[in-house]
Amino acid sequence: MLNVSNMNVYYGNIHAVKDINFEVAEGEVVTLIGANGAGKSTILKTISGLLRSKGGSITFNGEAIDHTVSHAIVKRGLAHVPEGRRVFLQMSVQENLEMGNYTQPSNSMAERIEQVFQRFPRLKERRKQVAGTLSGGEQQMLAMGRALMSRPKLLMLDEPSMGLAPLLVEQIFEIIRELHSTGVTILLVEQNANMALTVADRGYVLETGRITVSDRAQSLLENDAVRRAYLGG
Repeated sequence: MLNVSNMNVYYGNIHAVKDINFEVAEGEVVTLIGANGAGKSTILKTISGLLRSKGGSITFNGEAIDHTVSHAIVKRGLAHVPEGRRVFLQMSVQENLEMGNYTQPSNSMAERIEQVFQRFPRLKERRKQVAGTLSGGEQQMLAMGRALMSRPKLLMLDEPSMGLAPLLVEQIFEIIRELHSTGVTILLVEQNANMALTVADRGYVLETGRITVSDRAQSLLENDAVRRAYLGG
């Protein structure tokens, strides 16, 4: 479904992402793990068209998207839930979800909003509440719900557990498992490597902008070097 080949991204003179190659097959959960500053978020931003790679290629469902504008990428079925939620703080929960529908027919928006509310009952209780007054966990649910409004074939999640209490982290990862069970393909960036690898099929380890290890998720959980560096083992 997604193929990234020879991605190189710079911030000025800083070579942030170096010769990145990976793929995500339809129906998989693939995770990118690594320390802060390893390049994980930069990779997602480049896939979604917010940044550009110098050379290489990005293909989604067989079509090149590396020179495609972000809103057109969303329309093709690739949605990005950014680090830090980035909900529209002055808008209500309902209005945020409506914003997520902009690539889809308006005549089916109400049905999709109800589907989001079924998955996130807490959002339904707060549908008229201003998003800026929600808790961190509720904002994360809203950001995910807003992305789901675009009916994504591939959902990219950037640090969904960041800043959340352990109980809410469990809830967010349960939602990720549930989404996966419905057939949504997921590319997950997550500092909580242990949680990420328990929901993923495969994983890639990033260090200073390079992929250093790639394997099945279970094998990475059992890898001594990965455990020492990222799993506290």
